[in-house]
Amino acid sequence: MRKDVYSMEFYADSNKIIDEMKRDKRHSCDVLTAENGCVAGCKAGFTFYESTEYGKGGVHADQEGFLVLEGMGKARFDDKEFDVYPGLAMIAPAGTVHAIKRNEDSEAVKVFWFHSAV
Repeated sequence: MRKDVYSMEFYADSNKIIDEMKRDKRHSCDVLTAENGCVAGCKAGFTFYESTEYGKGGVHADQEGFLVLEGMGKARFDDKEFDVYPGLAMIAPAGTVHAIKRNEDSEAVKVFWFHSAV
């Protein structure tokens, strides 16, 4: 199994996945790919955002959904910015530039994400 693809057995416990990522010094990992059961252009994983500044942002040909698990911060989708907090679900439509950052007084913003074909 590739190092960046975590086994489906970890799927039910996001804390276990996050602990594995920290141990491996990773900020992002794939948990659902074509290699382990995902077909027709979808992919899922976890990312944690430690920076208090936006990175260059992502933009994809497919839509991407996010569920914030922990942390407080901001998200930018194209030119719109809004607060992120645990329990928030959001969708970046195809072609939307998006980025997430943590607040200075918060731990990392941890998210579960899912890409799906349009």
